[in-house]
Amino acid sequence: MSIHIVAFGNERGGCSEDDQQSSLIWTYLGRSALVSEADSSLLLNSANYLRNPSFTEYQARVFGNVRLVVHDCPFWGIFDSDWYTSRNLIGEADIIVIKYSVNDKSSFQEVKDIYAPLIKKALNQCSVPVIISAVGARQNDVPCTCPLCISDRRSCVTASEGIQLAKELGTATYLELHSLNDFYIGKYFGGVLEYFMIQSLNQKSIENMKKRKKTQKCYEIKPPQLEQPEKMPILKGEASHYDSDLHNLLFCCQCVDVVFYSEDLKEVAEAHRIVLCSVSHVFMLLFHVKNPDDIQDSSIIRTAQTLFSVNQEAAYPVSTERSSCNSPVRVIVKDSFFCSCLSDILHFIYSAAFQWELLEEQIKKKLNDPKVVEVVLEKVKCILKIPGKINNSRNCRSYVSRRPLQLCNSSLRLFFNTTVLADVMFKIQGAIVPAHRAVLVARCEVMAAMFSGNYMESNNFLVPVFGISKDTFLSFLEYLYTDSCCPASILQAMSLLICAEMYQVSRLQHICELYIITQLQSMPSRELASTSLSVVSLLRKAKFHNSDCLSNWLLHFMASNYLIFSQKPEFEDLSVEERNFIEMHRWPSSMYLKQLSEYRNYIHSRKCHCVVM
Repeated sequence: MSIHIVAFGNERGGCSEDDQQSSLIWTYLGRSALVSEADSSLLLNSANYLRNPSFTEYQARVFGNVRLVVHDCPFWGIFDSDWYTSRNLIGEADIIVIKYSVNDKSSFQEVKDIYAPLIKKALNQCSVPVIISAVGARQNDVPCTCPLCISDRRSCVTASEGIQLAKELGTATYLELHSLNDFYIGKYFGGVLEYFMIQSLNQKSIENMKKRKKTQKCYEIKPPQLEQPEKMPILKGEASHYDSDLHNLLFCCQCVDVVFYSEDLKEVAEAHRIVLCSVSHVFMLLFHVKNPDDIQDSSIIRTAQTLFSVNQEAAYPVSTERSSCNSPVRVIVKDSFFCSCLSDILHFIYSAAFQWELLEEQIKKKLNDPKVVEVVLEKVKCILKIPGKINNSRNCRSYVSRRPLQLCNSSLRLFFNTTVLADVMFKIQGAIVPAHRAVLVARCEVMAAMFSGNYMESNNFLVPVFGISKDTFLSFLEYLYTDSCCPASILQAMSLLICAEMYQVSRLQHICELYIITQLQSMPSRELASTSLSVVSLLRKAKFHNSDCLSNWLLHFMASNYLIFSQKPEFEDLSVEERNFIEMHRWPSSMYLKQLSEYRNYIHSRKCHCVVM
């Protein structure tokens, strides 16, 4: 027998993520009395999956000869990056442990609002025990009553909030572990965990006994054994390169619409308004995307007025190699120290603003005076400041380390399908769709070539699009802006896959393939038999648009559901090669159906035979 435990969450708060020795699961496995001395060396055989580096697997022996498998997932991002793996982990789990630090309120809120509903949905009313562990001693357990105190009284997670989370998950058990010592780990947490382990073993023993009784009933003659269907091909997803795409945009100098100058009119750097405005309200004010009345934050307004000035005069030198989109906006940087570090600051912004320590190091190399360095860094923080919130160095580091890739792609969503800063219009099915050349060039190589200057579209403001519906093209643009998409149906996903193949966006193709596969796999057999959706038509389109992985998977899918698809009229439209492949890999096999027919005839003959004679 075996027990499978899945643990989610980071209970160490601000501790190093590499400090494996201080984790809750590692501490329990190392101190539990249930782990025998002979098998305790297995605890050292923890290995990060190469395919799924977001979790760690531990193996041990408990209760003598029971195999214990633990998957520890400290990063909740596995639900965002690989929902299929996380769903499979939950489906195979006998016990689920949710961990969080009581001093990390923001992470707890994320778990409560986003990931707890996903876990509840994945459980799908299964009776899997859930343990919620609140780890750590609250740093401000007794709030200050001084009215002038500026400390955040709500930075800790209260016990009532943890209990409420347990209620929302159903019958979850809530534990508070003030320290990872022998009492809280061995007796408190360990006692509850071992109780659920015993309950799981008892349940599995009952189920195994029922299976044995069923197999012993037909001892005279056994029915034919149905072999397992062949494993479906596995489609490997493609990692996101959203941040590198935007970072490379700074080097290619294509579609530049902002040029920064020093006070002596020397060109310092080139940039793109859409990227700058997506991360900073200061640049929104500077380029008139927002009015001062919309900001209502004096520090942001003051920074925009004192640090930059916009000048549209033609007395500035313009590079002859610059893209011919529009005349760029000329911005004078009034602060000489800030101007000398502007190239590093732009690299920081274009890299999704998550390399704060590297930016500090580069500015310190250029500016020897620590006071000047601090002033420049404070201006950078003010540029990235969210109105109404206080930014400091520690908050800036913690924010960008928790959500390194969310700064640009969540903000660029504000400019999706809007005419604000738009410099190109697509005409499709009689409708006009606004867009921004810089985003298109950064995210799509075909678009980059189209707007490079060698084609007619490079100088046209209105670009016609043929062969694609408006909704499909909007979904395609939404992916370019946000690095995510959510098709409404299998047919829309196929249309989006065709659009992605047309513009050579391979990762979007993989996302559409995975969506189609997931939707087909989730269909019950009755719905699969009655649906008007033609899988053969999907196969034709997948082959025509070079989606080899999807076409191979669809062939295996029809073979695994042979009895359903062989009765459909569209089955006759398959080529000889495709039909031979399906016949070779069909499930159930023709041999099994023949044996089953013989067995049924035998059972029927036994029932009709006269017992007296």
